[in-house]
Amino acid sequence: MTSAATTPKGERRRAALVAAAAELLAEGGFDVVRHRAVAERAGLPLASTTYYFDSLDELLSAAMEHHGRTELAAGRARLAELATESRDVDAVVELVLDLLLGQDRSFEAVVLRYERFVGTARRPHLRPLMRTLAVELRELLTEIFTRSGFTDIDAERLERLISLVDGAVVNALIEVAPDPRAVAARVLREALS
Repeated sequence: MTSAATTPKGERRRAALVAAAAELLAEGGFDVVRHRAVAERAGLPLASTTYYFDSLDELLSAAMEHHGRTELAAGRARLAELATESRDVDAVVELVLDLLLGQDRSFEAVVLRYERFVGTARRPHLRPLMRTLAVELRELLTEIFTRSGFTDIDAERLERLISLVDGAVVNALIEVAPDPRAVAARVLREALS
């Protein structure tokens, strides 16, 4: 990061570029995050992307981190809003699925999310970040389950539940009338009952 990015104006521009790249990433996947598209979305000159970021990989990393941390913050806020005494299985399932599948419930959003996960395998520079975000996600999911009265969910069972949701989603994506979120909700609800 250049020293100009440490000024208030530079920090605002860099943040605008990261937010624009994160939006593009969520809307269209890795392939749509290009210097020109990010600059246009942010309303900044094309040269700003290379001024504030040494490479497109660095910009992608910042966008992935921004997107992941935004989702984690939204999950924490939702957890705080849920009344402890009235947390039923359906409320817990919806919150967990929002964290695992995203709050955008459209079919396309779920597909893009899983494409990003798979695409990370082809981008080794993203793996450390994704591992860090995965640890934070698991900590949040553990807190959600514990505070919701599911005290029998240890790290091993949590991994099985995540794998169950992932498998249900991937299998549902190939159906004639796919509704991966509904399938994931059903299998998660059954696993928690």
